[in-house]
Amino acid sequence: MAASELYTKCARVWIPDAEEVWKSAELTKDYKNGDASLQLMLEDGTNIEHTLDPKTKNLPYLRNPDILVGENDLTALSYLHEPAVLHNLKVRFVDSKLIYTYCGIVLVAINPYETLPIYGTDIINAYSGQNMGDMDPHIFAVAEEAYKQMARDERNQSIIVSGESGAGKTVSAKYAMRYFATVSGSASEANVEEKVLASNPIMEAIGNAKTTRNDNSSRFGKYIEIGFDTRFRIIGANMRTYLLEKSRVVFQADEERNYHIFYQLCASSHLPEFKNLKLSSANDFLYTRQGRSPVIAGVDDTKELSTTRNAFTLLGINESYQMGLFQVLAAILHLGNVEIKDRDSDSSVIPPNNRHLTAFCELVGVTYQDMSQWLCHRKLKTATETYVKPLPRLQATNARDALSKHIYAKLFNWIVEHVNKALITNVKQHSFIGVLDIYGFETFEINSFEQFCINYANEKLQQQFNMHVFKLEQEEYMKEQIPWTLIDFYDNQPCINLIEAKMGILDLLDEECKMPKGSDDSWAQKLYNTHLKTSSLFEKPRMSNRAFIIKHFADKVEYQCDGFLEKNKDTVNEEQINVLKASKQKFELLVELFHDGEKAISPTGQVPGTGGRTRLSIKPDKSRDSKSKEHKKTVGCQFRNSLQMLMETLNATTPHYVRCIKPNDFKMAFTFDPKRAVQQLRACGVLETIRISAAGFPSRWTYQEFFSRYRVLMKQKDVLPDKKLTCKNVLEKLVQDQDKYQFGKTKIFFRAGQVAYLEKLRADKLRAACIRIQKTIRCWLARKKYLRKRSAAITIQRFTRGYQARCLAKFMRRTQAATVIQKYQRMYMEKKRYRQKQAAALAMQTILRAYMARQKYQALLREHKAVIIQRHVRGWLARCWYKRCLVSIVVLQCSIRRMRARRELKKLKIEARSVEHFKKLNKGMENKIMQLQRRIDEQTKENRSVNEKLVGLENSYTAESERMRGELNRLRGVEEEAKKKTNQVTSLLEELERLRKELSATQQEKKTIEDWAQTYRNEMEMMVSELKEQNGSLKKEKDDLNRLIQEQSQQMTEKMVRSIAQETQQLESDLNEERSRYQNLLTEHLRLEEKYDDLKEEMVSSNVSKPGHRRTDSTHSSNESEYTYNSEYAELEEGSRAAEDVTRGMDTSLTLKLQKRLTELEQEKQSLRNELENKEEQFQRARARDDAEFKKARGAELEYESLKRQELESENKKLKHNLAEMRQSLLGDAAAGAGAGAPGTPAYKVLLEQLNASCEELDVRKEEVLILRSQLVSQKEAMHHKDEKETMTEPSVYAEDVSKLKDADELKQACIGLKDTNRLLEHQLQTQRRTYDNEVESLRSELQNVKEENNRQQQLLAQNLQLPPEARIEASLQHEITRLTNENLDLMEQLEKQDRTIRKLKKQLKVYSKRIGEMGAGQTEGQTSPGQMVDEPIHPVNIPRREKDFQGMLEYKKEDELKLVKNLILELKPRGVAVNLIPGLPAYILFMCLRHADYVNDDQKVRTLLTSTINSIKKILKKRGDDFETVSFWLANTCRFLHCLKQYSGDEAFMKHNTQRQNEHCLSNFDLAEYRQVLSDLSIQIYQQLIKCMENILQPMIVSGMLEHETIQGVSGVKPTGLRKRTSSIADEGTYTLDSILRQLSAFHSTMCQHGTDPELIKQVVKQQFYIIGAVTLNNLLLRKDMCSWSKGMQIRYNVSQLEEWLRDKGLMTCGAKETLEPLIQAAQLLQVKKKTDEDAEAICSMCLALTTAQIVKVLNLYTPVNEFEERVSVSFIRTIQTRLRDRCESPQLLMDTKMIYPVTFPFSPSSLALETIQIPSSLNLAFLTRV
Repeated sequence: MAASELYTKCARVWIPDAEEVWKSAELTKDYKNGDASLQLMLEDGTNIEHTLDPKTKNLPYLRNPDILVGENDLTALSYLHEPAVLHNLKVRFVDSKLIYTYCGIVLVAINPYETLPIYGTDIINAYSGQNMGDMDPHIFAVAEEAYKQMARDERNQSIIVSGESGAGKTVSAKYAMRYFATVSGSASEANVEEKVLASNPIMEAIGNAKTTRNDNSSRFGKYIEIGFDTRFRIIGANMRTYLLEKSRVVFQADEERNYHIFYQLCASSHLPEFKNLKLSSANDFLYTRQGRSPVIAGVDDTKELSTTRNAFTLLGINESYQMGLFQVLAAILHLGNVEIKDRDSDSSVIPPNNRHLTAFCELVGVTYQDMSQWLCHRKLKTATETYVKPLPRLQATNARDALSKHIYAKLFNWIVEHVNKALITNVKQHSFIGVLDIYGFETFEINSFEQFCINYANEKLQQQFNMHVFKLEQEEYMKEQIPWTLIDFYDNQPCINLIEAKMGILDLLDEECKMPKGSDDSWAQKLYNTHLKTSSLFEKPRMSNRAFIIKHFADKVEYQCDGFLEKNKDTVNEEQINVLKASKQKFELLVELFHDGEKAISPTGQVPGTGGRTRLSIKPDKSRDSKSKEHKKTVGCQFRNSLQMLMETLNATTPHYVRCIKPNDFKMAFTFDPKRAVQQLRACGVLETIRISAAGFPSRWTYQEFFSRYRVLMKQKDVLPDKKLTCKNVLEKLVQDQDKYQFGKTKIFFRAGQVAYLEKLRADKLRAACIRIQKTIRCWLARKKYLRKRSAAITIQRFTRGYQARCLAKFMRRTQAATVIQKYQRMYMEKKRYRQKQAAALAMQTILRAYMARQKYQALLREHKAVIIQRHVRGWLARCWYKRCLVSIVVLQCSIRRMRARRELKKLKIEARSVEHFKKLNKGMENKIMQLQRRIDEQTKENRSVNEKLVGLENSYTAESERMRGELNRLRGVEEEAKKKTNQVTSLLEELERLRKELSATQQEKKTIEDWAQTYRNEMEMMVSELKEQNGSLKKEKDDLNRLIQEQSQQMTEKMVRSIAQETQQLESDLNEERSRYQNLLTEHLRLEEKYDDLKEEMVSSNVSKPGHRRTDSTHSSNESEYTYNSEYAELEEGSRAAEDVTRGMDTSLTLKLQKRLTELEQEKQSLRNELENKEEQFQRARARDDAEFKKARGAELEYESLKRQELESENKKLKHNLAEMRQSLLGDAAAGAGAGAPGTPAYKVLLEQLNASCEELDVRKEEVLILRSQLVSQKEAMHHKDEKETMTEPSVYAEDVSKLKDADELKQACIGLKDTNRLLEHQLQTQRRTYDNEVESLRSELQNVKEENNRQQQLLAQNLQLPPEARIEASLQHEITRLTNENLDLMEQLEKQDRTIRKLKKQLKVYSKRIGEMGAGQTEGQTSPGQMVDEPIHPVNIPRREKDFQGMLEYKKEDELKLVKNLILELKPRGVAVNLIPGLPAYILFMCLRHADYVNDDQKVRTLLTSTINSIKKILKKRGDDFETVSFWLANTCRFLHCLKQYSGDEAFMKHNTQRQNEHCLSNFDLAEYRQVLSDLSIQIYQQLIKCMENILQPMIVSGMLEHETIQGVSGVKPTGLRKRTSSIADEGTYTLDSILRQLSAFHSTMCQHGTDPELIKQVVKQQFYIIGAVTLNNLLLRKDMCSWSKGMQIRYNVSQLEEWLRDKGLMTCGAKETLEPLIQAAQLLQVKKKTDEDAEAICSMCLALTTAQIVKVLNLYTPVNEFEERVSVSFIRTIQTRLRDRCESPQLLMDTKMIYPVTFPFSPSSLALETIQIPSSLNLAFLTRV
């Protein structure tokens, strides 16, 4: 595509920068072809103009899209160039704290200078078995890839770790070896993996030192081959070393140290074992103080030395050799302090008695004189003579230092050799993985011979790396059938030829070393003359004639020629070596160091070929033909040969590359220096890898991934069923230039930048779609908002208007109420005023009314008469007017009616002429007639009613007239009375005046009283208000106090509840921890047991191959019933004993132990033969001695008991005597006391009763003691007879058995049988002793009780005698009541015991009677003849009765026990039993068999049945432990068997839910509590096996189903993944989905339900299943950057909801399984929540309570946007989260423990199934069982 399409406005580019190497900028203007510059804006807002190169016109590099920044693989970047690589590494390292990044096949590791928690065992387990691309980059991923390729391809592997000093090479190599040691384990018990890891501290101590760049810099290269057997377990290792920096022994630069071992020795000089080394502080020795930095911060050299010594011991270097090593090292330090002084200009001398030289000589065992002589002289040999030449001081000092270096190199080689010996095993090596820890490219201000060799080695490794990368690219293209064109890549073969070819630098150097007068200057001139004009890679510095420059692949390096010849020769004074060889002391180590002087000494630190075996076919070095030639090899020649061997080894293996980068020179944690990083990236070949990838088709997509990612760029018509054809059609439309992509068989290959272009198109399409969606949604939201506002406004108006209306109505109601109140108030006032006036005027009115009445009467009379006249007149006038009006109206009506009638007549005439009218008229006439008839009827009715009214009016008129007449008569009488009373008016007026005066006085008094009453009322009201206020305040105080008390009580209750809950939770956690610890111990015990069984089987299999026939001796068979089940188990028992002796000591080397054990077996066999002759006599003596000791012990015990009884009798006699004396004294006191305590008094009677009761009690106790004595005597006699019988019978049997022994095998078996017999007898003796001890203890306790009772009686008597009579009586009564109560309780207990004993005896009696009946029937049957049997009738009367009344037991013979176990356990198919029969049937059958053995009281049968059952279950689980159905079946049956043992044990706690019939089936003779514990342990083991089996099935499904598979299609897009493809999220046929997990969970659940597993146990299993799912998913989420996105969080939450729905469907929501998914749920929520502000941080901290701080920070660091619309989490936000979570007290562990198993419990679950109803199906082949 054209540049104008890419370099548009807002496009981001990289421009060079002096400080940051590359700086990001953004185009502010579109670029057009021909523009000479670009208008850019930097990230800080600065606008600049970037001028293009006028010659090349190269545009700046484009930046990758943000979604590609921080990718795990650099090859996934669309634009592959240096700034993109640098920026990606910086973002991952600084922002995300990720130190590992892939670059194609290379793992780039950046040293964090900080300890990270990413190397634990949990991380190793997480990476184990995973594909390299599926997890985030890690050194463990590279190690796992190498391990898998070794196992899959059957090809050796190599891991090449390189980098600068301080970049972390050694640590990376160490972690790789730790991974192999952890994952593979060892093939033997020799702990080879521990030895491989133990070699690290040793090599670090002698080969690492502090430099200015690194505190633990490796000053040598090493290649460790870790060997594996055919099962790919570690069997050994081998180490080869290269180029030890010997010069560091004698010289260190500033701020550097010598090798660590010297400082460790100096720091430990105070230890007693190091006193003879005469060491002191490191500052006292020249070889350790030159760097002036003897201490490393944070490192304890004393502890480091202890670690080193422990490693020496683990690798088999004993204490004496260790002290020898330390002596040599101390001697080197002392040799460095030897001061050499000038004698003259040509000679030197060592002063006599130099203490350091003396110490050196004492430590190495040489003479002082010889060493001082040859330190200052050297011997010159000519053809004829030998001269001794003195050395100047400088040369002598150099010779001393050369000797020190030589000794240290020899010591280094010796240690490496012995480490290799310790790591070598005799097991044949099948393959190996090599780990190469090699120095990286080095360039300093002054570069010498060491840097030249290092850079030469890096040139060779870089060439091999380039060829391997090129080869992989070629293979990929050929595999996909892409047209292959040669890629031009840098080939450093010319540089290698310059160094190692004929007449190369090394050849010229060796040639110059052979010259007698060769020098560095002459060598430099030869270099100039040879290569200056012929090689473009060789240059000469302008200002120097003693240096040269080589153009390496990484950079130009200038080497100084000074010292090249001397270092290449590496000469040592031969006489000094001879002095050391002539050591007079017996110093074995020094002799070993120099005895092989004839062998070629590798100045590189390792003799080629002696560093251990090499399993490859490598050509031998033909130059090593003779000893003399090998002596003459130079350092360069030897290094070249060893390097050639290394390259041959690497080329024969599959390499894996780890490039370590040093981020800064100041060792600051997570600080990135771009300049230093770019230098190392160029030097280590990472950028070359990028360049090779970018030259071809670096971006590769599968067709499915391309379709899923760029489906948005396709139209519906473009989508075809064939995805490949669809992708081709779309690409042809999107990218016009077909050279930019190629179609392979399974992938599409893109040129660099094409993915970014496609991403741009995709982003533009999505952006346009987003704009359209946003437009539509915003319109919808705006309209919805408007409608919501409108509705809200209407609602507000409605409520406002309603409020206003309510206010108006309220106002109107108040107004109306006020009006009513005013009305009534005014009415009341007016009524009151009116009444007052009425009362005042009433008297006046009375007087005046009489007068007025008379006047009124006259007027009324007159008016009445006038009214009568007026009435008549007005009536007449009205009648006249009415008549006139009536006439007028009638006339008017008649006129009008006549006029209307005429009109109507005219109409009728007109209408009458038509027939229709006639019809209507008739019809109308009929209607009118009917209406008129009705009207007539109505008028008739009205007339009747009017007549009735008239009659009534007449009657009323008549009555009214009569009433008026009577009223007139009454008025006339009143008038007469008024006349009579007129005379009384005067007197009444006077009386009225008097009454007025009295009324005024009364009103005054009333007013006074009313005022007083008002005052009193006010005072009372005030007092009442005050009292009310006080009452209210008191009530308020009371309420406050009650509330406070209630709150305090509530707080106390809550506090108590909280504390109780905390204590309960703590107790539960402690219980769970103890249970978990116990179950872990059981697991470990099971593992050791399985390991022991495996070893035993191996030994048995090895012994089976030997010819011979095994025989069982008679002694063994005679004792078979005591401790064996059958002959098969007996043979296994013997085999286990033999194997146990052989395999007991297999903790170190297996071969050595086997040989040692074979020798012991031979000796044991000989000893058995020698001892067998005296065995009979020894046994008889031992038996007699045991019998004598037993009888002696029993006699002593019986004597002791008899003495105790005698003492008790004597004490009883004394007590009786005391009681008699007390009686006499009481009688005497009574006689003297004048009747106070007379014999007849109540007090005296009470005391006598007490004394008599005590006597009776003592008599009873005495009788009990006598009974016990008789029982003991009878037991003694029975034991005596039993012992005599055993003594008489057993020796004869034994003698007969011994006489039958023939060969050695029978002797051995007889010996074993005798041992077992002795053990059995001892066990019986101990059991009987314990029984007798218990009986004696019970007797002692009874005697003690009697004593205590007597003492108590005496104390009570003494107290009663001191009390007054009344209190004495009360006390005696109280005592008597107490005594009777205790006796009643004791009697009740005895009664219960007797009842239980009677029930037990009845059961035994039934058993015995049944046995007697069977024996009688058998005897009768045996005595009858065949004829009698035929003649006598058979009476089958009892048979139906027995069949009806089963006891729920199964009887079997002892010889059928093996068949029972075989048919019921070993050969039982769980599927058929689970489907067709009742759940737990095998458990019920076994328990019914056990019940019968208990019923017949056969302890041996019970023991053998239980033991064989447990062993058989273990055996079937070991055989089929991977079958979930089998494990689930036996877990259910084992638990049911355990519940049956509890349910029928007879314990009241377990009998609550039993029926009466079930209680009758309880075990009667044996307490099997110990076996219940054994079965519980077995159930725990089966449960853990079940969990492991489920985990193995679920493990491959979890990551694919929960994380990778897209349950919601289209939510998450696929991003470019680079070279290492991850597992596709598209569901293929073989891909596991969430439905797969749910189906598997349902299968587990249904299987356990079919097997009858307890529901509580199923809940625990489901909880463990969900914990595994959550833990594995979360761990993978934390280790996969590509999974930490918003869309993946949605997928996870949906998947979790499906799991919860499954729980809901199964009714398991309360089992705690959902809570185990809480960390995963919170992690998914964390991916989806907003992550910007402080409020978001607070919400995250409060939400993610189930996640640790490390997990939260890890998820935030890994969060990766999938689309451009998402944003990354800022560093400041992550720091805010860390600050807020700082106070959390939690584990720093990152990953969850997927191996953790919750402690399991087995709640008691009784069965309602009746045992007698169980039927045994014939399919089980158990016909030999008989129901009882």
